[in-house]
Amino acid sequence: MKKIFSFLTLIISALFVNAQILPLREQAKVVDEVLADRLNNLLPQLMDKNGIDMWVMITREYNEDPIVKTILPATWLNARRRTIIVFYNNAEKKVFKKLAVTRYAVGNEIQAAWDMQRFPDQWDALKNIIETYQPKKIAINTSENFGHADGLDYTEHDLLMKKLSPIYQQRVVSSEPLAVSWLETRTEREMQIYPQLISITHAIIAEGFSNKVITPGITSTEDLVWWFRQKVNDLGLTTWFHPSVEIQRNDAATFDHLKAFTNADVKNIIQPGDLLHVDFGITYLRLNTDVQEHAYVLKANETDAPVFLKDALAKTNRLQDILTTQFKENKTGNQILADALAQAGKENIKASIYTHPIGYHGHAAGPTIGLWDMQNGVPGSGDFPMHYKTCYSIELNAAHFIKEWNKEIRIMLEQDGYFDADGFRYINNRQTQLHLIK
Repeated sequence: MKKIFSFLTLIISALFVNAQILPLREQAKVVDEVLADRLNNLLPQLMDKNGIDMWVMITREYNEDPIVKTILPATWLNARRRTIIVFYNNAEKKVFKKLAVTRYAVGNEIQAAWDMQRFPDQWDALKNIIETYQPKKIAINTSENFGHADGLDYTEHDLLMKKLSPIYQQRVVSSEPLAVSWLETRTEREMQIYPQLISITHAIIAEGFSNKVITPGITSTEDLVWWFRQKVNDLGLTTWFHPSVEIQRNDAATFDHLKAFTNADVKNIIQPGDLLHVDFGITYLRLNTDVQEHAYVLKANETDAPVFLKDALAKTNRLQDILTTQFKENKTGNQILADALAQAGKENIKASIYTHPIGYHGHAAGPTIGLWDMQNGVPGSGDFPMHYKTCYSIELNAAHFIKEWNKEIRIMLEQDGYFDADGFRYINNRQTQLHLIK
């Protein structure tokens, strides 16, 4: 009866995943609705908050600025020729303009503003817009700390500066604070969507960590990795990184962080008594997920995972709580990291924290809270403050000495969550029990 129930659960899970994924046409509709809301309601607020009255983005086809990619409509898969987009905001006069110095409008939200009869040269058209609105600051996408906000290439920057008069050259500033705010801030509509992405991710992991996919003694970690890739493709989804699957077991091998995320043992056969780990995520409706979970392969005489593994998972859940309790508005990633590690030390948890923002990108813009090889803080992105209405992948691990195996193992967890004025919450729960494979 239990076997029948498990099989039905897998069928229901598969149907549930398929039911959530919209056809492409409907996906495009949602993407454009979300984009319109962000452009018309969120962007003016962010420009006003960051003291930027003009934001100029310049990019070329197949060399797209990462931020421009988040502003193009669903039917624009790339920029076209040279695409110049200008946002102007004057809160006092209640003037907000969305202009494209292109041959035609960029979707329904950004109007074409290039009179080619008057300005045969595209740069002259941009110059005219700037001189017409006389911005106090002209923000361009250059950034030392965030690659996401550093999309203006050298050639375009050089051509822009040569075209501007000296007075406007002096008003050019980095868009970094505004650009990061645009990328990291999640709207109410997006937070209605995000739980669906993560529930899909969880359902795919649950299916992968089951006897439907894994036959102990036959299935390899590489088989499982490619099953995840194929599953994503079959569902009409994409992923922003290649999954990894790792095994920890009762043997002489020691933990290697690099090995854990590089699929080094591609021919490693999954066996009873193995502790499996997966790092997996999807891209859907322009948002991303990033999840790590564990499964245990039951031995013939077992009906549950060993207590020592369940205790290790619970202790790592505690580390998650320690970290997220430190989340405070305007507290930097480095401050959060230091305080969380200090508290973990007090509780005798051997911790490693490498949490990052998530959203339009998998490793997204915002405060970096440690890197696996930088546990004393991350200069630059780690000094960025935490803001409300932002999402994070709570990525970390805790080391546990397992006397039954006479070795140290790592429980490596990652779950996506949301932070606002009400505090931190997981968007679609987190793993508190090991997946079990017969």
